[in-house]
Amino acid sequence: MRFHTPLRSTLSTLAACGLLAVSAASQAQDNIQIANIVELSGAGATSGTNFKNGVELAVKEINATGGILGKKVQTTNADTQSNPGVAKGLTQKAVDNDVFAIFGPVFSGSIMVSMAESRRAGIPNFTGGEAASITAQGNPYIFRTTATQATAMPQVARYISEQAQLKTLAIIYVNNDFGKGGLDMLKKALDKSSTKTVAEISTETGQVDFTAAVLRAKQSNADAVFVYSNEEESARILRELRKQGWTKAIIGEATLTGQKVIELAGEAANGAIAHVGLTVDAPLPAIQAFRGKFEREYKYVSDHNGMKGYSGMYVLKAAIEKVGKLDRKAVAAALHGMKVTVAQQPGVLMDVSFDDKGDLDRDSFMVEVKNGKQVVIATIPALASAKK
Repeated sequence: MRFHTPLRSTLSTLAACGLLAVSAASQAQDNIQIANIVELSGAGATSGTNFKNGVELAVKEINATGGILGKKVQTTNADTQSNPGVAKGLTQKAVDNDVFAIFGPVFSGSIMVSMAESRRAGIPNFTGGEAASITAQGNPYIFRTTATQATAMPQVARYISEQAQLKTLAIIYVNNDFGKGGLDMLKKALDKSSTKTVAEISTETGQVDFTAAVLRAKQSNADAVFVYSNEEESARILRELRKQGWTKAIIGEATLTGQKVIELAGEAANGAIAHVGLTVDAPLPAIQAFRGKFEREYKYVSDHNGMKGYSGMYVLKAAIEKVGKLDRKAVAAALHGMKVTVAQQPGVLMDVSFDDKGDLDRDSFMVEVKNGKQVVIATIPALASAKK
């Protein structure tokens, strides 16, 4: 049978499309697609950029040593603009693109919204968000790259009541999922201690003037102030505390003494104390090696968010290699109850284990800012070790 020219042309086009489809499928199988959905602008720009850079540094190293199961890793970056609605839409797009895993968002409010999309698609989703509620919803595909507020705040509370022996505390927090979650967990942890909360001072994301907030903390006559906000706001609070002559203890979580906060606050950051899950100043060989590589690559010092992204990528690598195939469901299942050691995978930076909710457990640190640098003043054992 002879086809007319239009029919032959149509068949040729279909054949070409088929070859393209096969080629595209083959290309997808040759690479492991990772989507970075992070805060590259807005209030979370510092956190998201560090997180993304950490992931990309790990990917560069992994690809240089043969990839994962012989396949190269490819990343795409998308900016949530620190907006939960944008984060949700970008996650849906990543789902449509059939990525193997998603890293981000970092902000708790954004991951709380966006993770519903990755869950429906069965895509492992790693987040730097700390809100305890993130892993309380039974999502089998969500995994932290940082300690949850539910484990971090009891450690901070022990320091406040037992080591610092503070009787009263004023809390300045940011009024979002992250801030309110931290406030609730800290109050719960302090509830049975000798330390009483005498002021709860709410502030807003992007707030510039903290005169009134600091004045309220001073008027409370608290022995110390606990600051729990985003990077830029934390720096402004520190500067305002010093401006108003605050000389008592200033305590917080990792963000308070992050590198960006120290740079923005200048001398006002000196003396601030924080509990940190990760710090480039920890005297551990794997962490010091990471610090050097990150500085050479990006020309600045990483904060804890860069470490979250970097170590999280190596956790994913370990899980894929354990399963032995690119099966998202099997990889997610393997991560629950999994322990990864630095001896096995130096890129995880510290020995880490995951529970059935996707929460992690590992050693952490108390640091104090001295002369513009974080100085580790104590190591806090992993929760599992502390219970032994």
